[in-house]
Amino acid sequence: MSKRDNPRLKQREEEKRMKREKYFAAKEAREKKAREAEKNAKAQNKSGRDGVKKTSRLEKEYAPREARSFRGYNDERSGEERREAFAAENPNMIIGRNPVMEAVKSGRTIEKILMQKDGEGSIKKIASLARERGLQIQYVDRVALDRVTGSRSHQGIAAYVSAYSYCEVSDILKAAKDRGEDPFVILLDGLEDPHNLGAIMRTADAVGAHGIVIPSRRAVGLTETVAKASAGAIEYIPVAKVANMTAAIDELKEAGLWIGACDMDGQEYYQAQLTGPIGLVVGGEGQGVSRLVREHCDFILSIPMVGKISSLNASNAAAILMYETFRQRAGK
Repeated sequence: MSKRDNPRLKQREEEKRMKREKYFAAKEAREKKAREAEKNAKAQNKSGRDGVKKTSRLEKEYAPREARSFRGYNDERSGEERREAFAAENPNMIIGRNPVMEAVKSGRTIEKILMQKDGEGSIKKIASLARERGLQIQYVDRVALDRVTGSRSHQGIAAYVSAYSYCEVSDILKAAKDRGEDPFVILLDGLEDPHNLGAIMRTADAVGAHGIVIPSRRAVGLTETVAKASAGAIEYIPVAKVANMTAAIDELKEAGLWIGACDMDGQEYYQAQLTGPIGLVVGGEGQGVSRLVREHCDFILSIPMVGKISSLNASNAAAILMYETFRQRAGK
């Protein structure tokens, strides 16, 4: 019997053929499934999981952008109407080169000037004039100015002006003299929180203080937030803004005031004599009274604390000292 006619060999050949067909059928099924999965993945990447079309890098970079929705960019009002509305909503800010230039020339109290970093032309002239007058200048990007002003017409410059007018240190001393009282002045060294300033003004009015002295740099000024926090006391407490706090202290000392600073390692406040002409210095949040100001003071007052926290809020510390001064001055 030849191998060709052997039934066992025929059976084996048939089994091999069936296995090959089965193998190739399974392989084709796997490849088809893989192609379908790849196709679905591409479709999903193109449309996004939520059916939102995804954009490529080139589409993101060169496709036209949608109009911005915030006021000033997508507004049907005319330019003049937008400027009037902005002025009504932001009474403490003036924008544009000519308005800021005139404000600086007129001597109006300006808290801070925002200037575009790469500004040219008259902006440099405004900067020079502002530096001559000792005004604070902050250089920012155009995007920051767009965000702050809410308008494209700022011309690379904006300024924060004071909501309320300031007085001189001599005006505070004159107010005390007119009332026939020993001067009682609060000096705030680098206070930056408007709520703290408003609270201190409220307490100062309650204890009969004659005025507050603040520095012109690195400190909060008289803003609308301060006015609200003061609960109306801003209308009655004179505030003097000085370029040099130590010079203001020397001026008060020449007028006969004793100056005490609230700081650590000092005499406990209730043991100190706080009668007569007096000025109290309270430091800013975090850093407290600066070294130079402390050295110009006559004495240091400390508030004893036994808890885990090592310091009080600036307005709370000021309130404690002011009421102790009020108690001693009233002879209670």
